[in-house]
Amino acid sequence: MAVEAWQRLDIVRAGREAALTAIVSCGLLLPLIGFNTVQNIHNELILETRWPLLGAMVAIIAGARFAHSLLIAPWLAHRAVRPRREGAASWARHLTSAMIPFTLGFAVLYPVLALWLAGWQGAVKWIDNFGVQILIYVMLGWGLNIVVGLAGLLDLGYVAFYAVGAYSYALLATHFGLSFWLLLPIAGCLAACWGILLGFPVLRLRGDYLAIVTLAFGEIIRLILINWVPVTNGYAGIASIPRPTFFGIPFNASDEGFAARFGLEFSPIYRTIFLYYLILGLSLITAAMTARLRRLPLGRAWEALREDEIACRSLGINTTNTKLTAFAMGAMFAGFAGSFFASRQGFISPESFTFMESAVIVAIVVLGGMGSLMGVAIAAVIMIGGTEIMRELDFLKTVFGADFDPTQYRMLLFGFAMVLIMIWRPRGLIATREPSILLARRPHQAAWLPTGAKQAPALRPEAGG
Repeated sequence: MAVEAWQRLDIVRAGREAALTAIVSCGLLLPLIGFNTVQNIHNELILETRWPLLGAMVAIIAGARFAHSLLIAPWLAHRAVRPRREGAASWARHLTSAMIPFTLGFAVLYPVLALWLAGWQGAVKWIDNFGVQILIYVMLGWGLNIVVGLAGLLDLGYVAFYAVGAYSYALLATHFGLSFWLLLPIAGCLAACWGILLGFPVLRLRGDYLAIVTLAFGEIIRLILINWVPVTNGYAGIASIPRPTFFGIPFNASDEGFAARFGLEFSPIYRTIFLYYLILGLSLITAAMTARLRRLPLGRAWEALREDEIACRSLGINTTNTKLTAFAMGAMFAGFAGSFFASRQGFISPESFTFMESAVIVAIVVLGGMGSLMGVAIAAVIMIGGTEIMRELDFLKTVFGADFDPTQYRMLLFGFAMVLIMIWRPRGLIATREPSILLARRPHQAAWLPTGAKQAPALRPEAGG
C-alpha cells in the first residue's frame, strides 16, 4: 500500500510539473506561434491565429516534461548516487577509438551509398546538401576547437576568418585568374595574418571581455565587406567565381570537360563528388594537424593556458606567443574552409558571414565537447544535418497543417537542443579527452614518470646522513 501511495504521489507531482510547464510554454509561444502576421491582397498586414499548432506544441512540451519528471529524473538521481565503475572511462575511450575507423570508412563510401540508394539524379542533393555542407562545418568546428577547446579562448568572431578566406579566393581568382590550388594556401595564410592581428589587442583579455572583443571584430569585418563597395561589391557580392578543376580539367559540358575527356555522359554529379572528396581531404588534414599539434610542446602550452593562465606564465611559458599561435592556426583552417566555400558556391556576399554563423560554430564545439575531435564532428552532423533534414519532413504538414514549414522553427529546436545538452551533458557529447602525456607509476617508485621515460637510479641515503 505504501508503494502504491508513493507511485500515486509521483504521478501527481509529475502532472503538476507538466501543467506548470504547459502554462509557461503557452505564455512564451503565444506571440511566436499562436499569432501570425500575413499580407492580404490590399497590401495590409492582418493578424491570423494558429491555435491548433500552438496546442500541439504545448502538448508535446508538457508530455516531455511529464515523462522527464516521472521516469528520467528518478533514473538520473539513482545514477548520480550509484558508484562509478572503474572501467567506465576506459570503455568510453575504447568506444571512441573504435568509432574512428568506422566513421572514416562511412565518410569515404558515402557518395557510393548515396548513388546506390538515391540514383544519379537524387544523389546530387544528398551529397551536396548533406555531405559537403556538413563537412564544411566539421572543418570549421575543428579549426575553432584549437582556439576554444585547446587554448580556452572564447572566440565569437570566428566567421570573420571564414569571410577573409572566401573573399581572398574570390577577389584573386576573378581579377588575376589564379587557380584554386594556388589560392588555397594563400587564403589560409591571409586568414592566419588576420588571426594574429586579432590576437594582439586581446593578449590581456580573458573570459567575457575576450568574447566581446572577438564579437566586435567579426562585426567589423562584416561591415567592411558591406561598405567597401569598390573592392567587395557590397551587398551585391562577387559572382562568377572560378570553380576548382580536376588537374586542369573543368567540370563542364564542353569537349574539354571532365565527362568528355573520360568518355562519360555529362552530369553534375561528377563535380559534386569531386567537391565532396576535396572537402573531406581538407577536413582530415585539419584533424591530423590538430592531433599532431596537441602532442607537441605548443599543444601542451595551449592546454596549460586553458587550465590556468597564471600558472602557465609562472612555468615560463610565453603566453603571448601561445595565444597568437592559437588564433593564427584556427584562423588558417577557417581560411581554407572559406576558400572552398567560395569555389563551391560560385557566389559570395556578406549575408553568408553573419554572427549567427559564428554562434553555430561555437555551439558545435561546445555541444560536441571542447577539445574532442570526434565530439565536434558528431555535433556538426546533428546540427547541420538536422537542419537540412527538416526540409524533407513534409509529413509534418499532415499533423500541424498545410502551411507548416519546419525550417522556420529550426532556431527554436536549436535552442531547445542546447538546453537539453547543457542539462544532460554539460561538458559536451564526448567529454573525455586523452591527456597529451600519459603518466604511469613505476614499480617501487613513488614519483610519476612520463610513459617511455627512463627511470632514474634510486638514490640511497648517505651513511650518517
